[in-house]
Amino acid sequence: MNNDLLYRIAITLIPGVGDVNGKTLIAYCGSPEAVFSEKKSALLKIPGIGTATVNSILSHDVFHRAEEEIVFIEKNEIEPLFYLDNDYPARLLNCADAPMMLYYKGTAGLNTKRVISVVGTRRATNYGKRHCDELIRFFRDRNVLVVSGLAYGIDSCAHRKSFEYGIETVGVLGHGLDRIYPGQNRKLAEKILEHGGLLTEFRSNTKPDRENFPKRNRIVAGMADAVVVIESGRRGGALITAELANSYNRDVFAIPGRLDDEMSQGCNFFIKTNRAALCEKGEDIAYIMGWDDKPVAKKRQPELFINLSDEEATILNLIKENKEISIDQIVIKSGYPTSKVAEILLNLEFEGIVKSQPGKIYTV
Repeated sequence: MNNDLLYRIAITLIPGVGDVNGKTLIAYCGSPEAVFSEKKSALLKIPGIGTATVNSILSHDVFHRAEEEIVFIEKNEIEPLFYLDNDYPARLLNCADAPMMLYYKGTAGLNTKRVISVVGTRRATNYGKRHCDELIRFFRDRNVLVVSGLAYGIDSCAHRKSFEYGIETVGVLGHGLDRIYPGQNRKLAEKILEHGGLLTEFRSNTKPDRENFPKRNRIVAGMADAVVVIESGRRGGALITAELANSYNRDVFAIPGRLDDEMSQGCNFFIKTNRAALCEKGEDIAYIMGWDDKPVAKKRQPELFINLSDEEATILNLIKENKEISIDQIVIKSGYPTSKVAEILLNLEFEGIVKSQPGKIYTV
């Protein structure tokens, strides 16, 4: 029995300990194993950890279930990914509520150069399916991993078109790897395993309960560089995923549709309210994300002595000190309004002094 894995799974089973508190426990104690051997008095001093939680930790009641899960993992050749592992999706680590543990079955790397999540309505129209096909086809031979949620409609279309065009794709599940939901997508899931993989934070015997899918959606949003919504009504999981992506500072795109089309209302609303960039074709995403593989013209050498305003110098120094920094962090640390920071960053980028990276990250 793998003791490290036993403790890692066990900590996710403690009642009242979610992903945030679990990471706090490990940070204070030093390791998952140390959490279970720590004294009660020391555990009670950890922020956010109460008496009931401490009693659950010290009871060790979770180990039997953890042992059962290890048997399932080994029998089905599933790869457990702990948030401290190198193979854990690195982009997810930027999300405070990222799962401590993921379970993965597949061959695709989860830390490829470019990751895009494609989401949309379960009631996809021919219009949505056509644009999904065109979008996925554009990204073939561009080293992109396509992520979606294995649901009906746009999700299924994105997965299917990915392996049709030779693109690796990962389906994120709202249940354990011992089942497939919806059941009609079982054949599709088998094909995905041949051309990518299936990923979940849920252990075996976890049913596809309704409350699991918003959790699933945060993984779809957090492990990608960009999220594309192809058809959505004004309510639904696709918009929840897009809103989560915005909260994680990911780029969000939406395919527009006719004003009177119910399945385009969500996309049009997100574009109208600046929650998503308008996307008509794959080239739009490639341009905004800097994924254009055409030869890039050599940038001119920045002048050795360039006259900067006090505000520009302050922001440039912040970027140099942090090596890479998000626009939100620049706003906080500089104290300047967001509009002013955006204007200065654009000017510095035009001058070739700073570079913008996916996720609104800036470097020199």
